[in-house]
Amino acid sequence: MKIGLQIPYFTWPGGPPELGPRLARTVRAAEDGGFDSIWVMDHFFQIPMVGAAELDMLEAYTTLGFIAAHTSRVTLGAMVTGVTYRHPGILIKQATTLDVLSGGRAWLGIGAAWYEREHDGLGVRFPPLKERFERLEEALQIAHQMWDRDNNGAFQGRHYQLGETLNSPQAISRPRPRILIGGSGEKKTLRLVAKYADACNIFGQIGPEGVKRKLDILRAHCEREGRRYESIEKTILFIFNPGPNGENAGQLLDQLGSFAEAGVQTVIGALMGVESGSPIEAMARDVIPQAARL
Repeated sequence: MKIGLQIPYFTWPGGPPELGPRLARTVRAAEDGGFDSIWVMDHFFQIPMVGAAELDMLEAYTTLGFIAAHTSRVTLGAMVTGVTYRHPGILIKQATTLDVLSGGRAWLGIGAAWYEREHDGLGVRFPPLKERFERLEEALQIAHQMWDRDNNGAFQGRHYQLGETLNSPQAISRPRPRILIGGSGEKKTLRLVAKYADACNIFGQIGPEGVKRKLDILRAHCEREGRRYESIEKTILFIFNPGPNGENAGQLLDQLGSFAEAGVQTVIGALMGVESGSPIEAMARDVIPQAARL
């Protein structure tokens, strides 16, 4: 099992003047500690599950570029970009740029969007759910076309029309940056994973049995789409709490083992108190090497 780090919270000691140096130290420590990937939320306001909207929130792709400059091995992505936030052509250009400048380490993490307050606050239209999923599928089609080195032609969709899908420089990743779709909707989201994505991301809060059920549904979608189920990386979003000195590591490993039995290959988690460094040390010492054997 691989372990990824999500960083969803930036209200750290020292405030904005210290954010850059502290984030640089944090991601270097995570890479050195064996984390496989680093992810940031793509939100403009802090989300209710984490804290008040007024808390510090960094723009995702600027932050990923910064993290890329301070790491050399970990893969990098947004967990996840709402399809409404950026025109898909611009989003793919951003993800491509991240891939080029990071040496081929970018993921495209994408979903249907849900946080209406930040849309209203910043003047971004928040379409009905049905339309958001239509836009998500078109965005995925645009991603595949823009990363196709032999197709710079137009794209004509219901919601998006691109005169030409020129994308230069092209991504370094081969055949293209990997695509992760966040969410566990059984009829639409998991179908889109089977048709377009390289990885799914399911909320770990539903537990191993709940995750297994979602993966069984994904398998059925793969069969209908003619897609090899094994070609899709199964990831979940989780919260890591190993304790400052690793005192909770055994319990955490038991949880990870249950998810591994359910079919999960990668766990991407927020780490409480990550900015202090101690939880990263605990994960590196007491969790990540052991999880690699699951």
